[in-house]
Amino acid sequence: MKHDGLRTLLAGFLCVVLFGLAGCSENDRPLESPVRLEGSIFGSFYQLTIADPLTQGEAGELEAGLKEELERVDQAMSTYRDDSELVIFNQAPLNEWQPLSNELIDVMAISQTVAEASQGAFDVTVGGLVNLWSFGPEARPREAPDEAVLQQRLEKVGYDALEVDTQNMQARRTRDVFIDLSAVAKGHGTDRGAAYLDSQDIQHYLINIGGELVVRGYRDPQQQAPWRIGIEVPEDGPQQAQHILPLHEVSVATSGDYRNYFEQDGQRFSHTIDPRTGKPIDHRLASVSVVHPSNAWADAWATALMVLGENEGMALAQEQELKVLMLLRDKDDWKSVASPAFAEHFGAELLNELEIGHGDGESLGTENEE
Repeated sequence: MKHDGLRTLLAGFLCVVLFGLAGCSENDRPLESPVRLEGSIFGSFYQLTIADPLTQGEAGELEAGLKEELERVDQAMSTYRDDSELVIFNQAPLNEWQPLSNELIDVMAISQTVAEASQGAFDVTVGGLVNLWSFGPEARPREAPDEAVLQQRLEKVGYDALEVDTQNMQARRTRDVFIDLSAVAKGHGTDRGAAYLDSQDIQHYLINIGGELVVRGYRDPQQQAPWRIGIEVPEDGPQQAQHILPLHEVSVATSGDYRNYFEQDGQRFSHTIDPRTGKPIDHRLASVSVVHPSNAWADAWATALMVLGENEGMALAQEQELKVLMLLRDKDDWKSVASPAFAEHFGAELLNELEIGHGDGESLGTENEE
């Protein structure tokens, strides 16, 4: 469906004028802007806000097309459905090249690049450990695993066991590792949803899939007002924004340890597993938001930086020139720190207004990392 804003407005006007004479179908009814659509996907949610003029029928067609696009991503990368391309790949014989879809190869290639840059802080072979800690499809009891079992699983982790051939669109496992793309697949799905909307000539929208965002154009095209998104306060309870950021033609992915966790004997275990130790992260970095043209890349980088913690993470963000905002636990309060690229993108005036500090490569504080 190719979208034409002027045609939509004229159709709506004629529908109103001629309704009493010839009548108009419900599909021709113009919707009040912005149009909001939402539903469930990837075990999470999608929310789509469109500022372009739309009729009821056009909105319905867009949502159906978007859900079809996201369903294809789920079919390729889910670890929760036995027929997914990724699950079938995980069951394939070792050391044998498997032809894979372009999008699965692309996501694996992104994952391996970030894994190498972060020296294993990001690792898609961590799936066996995620399952062991009860955060995966095995649905194990929510308690800390036995140390001996953990070490056995840890021996099966290592991004070097996944080889990706982007030229011939194939990949193979050289050891019995379990590939889990959860830390990048949702970002890829957000990119695919955005690409679909772009293909339909939708110019002004915000798509949010489980907290991963892509924005195009403006929330108010006439006033050229940018989209505004909230960076959530990283704590339990009702969602509330710590910072409100204006966004235009970018994507944002956030990784945090404050929503998905369990407690045992007074100790809190985050769902973010450090592939290098096999254990949940344990430091004062509570959330990382990455602003990037690609949400898949932003998703992967956010996870890697979250695992690394504030000092190592900020150093890597500077090395890679990433636009990063970190929220740190500071006794009973929160401290916000931005990378130089983030500060340059949003400007010193906004950062000062929001009381966001600048990461300068020096120590940001004492970390309690194992």
